[in-house]
Amino acid sequence: MSNSLSEDRYPYIKVKLSVNGRDYEVSVRPYERLIDVLRYKLGLTSVKEGCGRGECGACVVIMDGKLVPSCLVLAVRANNKKILTLEGLAPEGKLHAIQKAFLDVMSVQCGYCLPGVILATKWLLDKNPSPTDQEIKEVLGGQLCRCGSYLRFVKAVKLAVKYLKEGKVYFDIQELMSPP
Repeated sequence: MSNSLSEDRYPYIKVKLSVNGRDYEVSVRPYERLIDVLRYKLGLTSVKEGCGRGECGACVVIMDGKLVPSCLVLAVRANNKKILTLEGLAPEGKLHAIQKAFLDVMSVQCGYCLPGVILATKWLLDKNPSPTDQEIKEVLGGQLCRCGSYLRFVKAVKLAVKYLKEGKVYFDIQELMSPP
């Protein structure tokens, strides 16, 4: 008998997920990770594989109000959970205040880490709408940015706080793209 993962030895399990406000029922193997289900079965490519060990923050999602590395969560453990990815942050045709703030301070370089950074920011601001610099740095400390955009990330979070306090939650993408 082989020690390899034989497909017939591990039957599919039906898992119900609520992702970005939409309900899904997916068949998964008991060893499948949430990141793989989100990316390859649901097509949500903002969830990135960075380290595969839960250390870089590229794969974070908000699951039932908690910031979790989806590379460390078995898909079966996400059964009946509410999950938010970057794709669900704003309605179609809109940018969330956090996304606009990150663009406004030009914090985007390669962009690989940005979905995780933005979701970590969303999680923080949902818990604490007026975070201190230290609180921002602590939350974003779990997000690895190889381009070194950390100072701009802090500026972006502060700008997002300002937008949200002004009641500006969503921005129309077309308005942002048209010249002044």
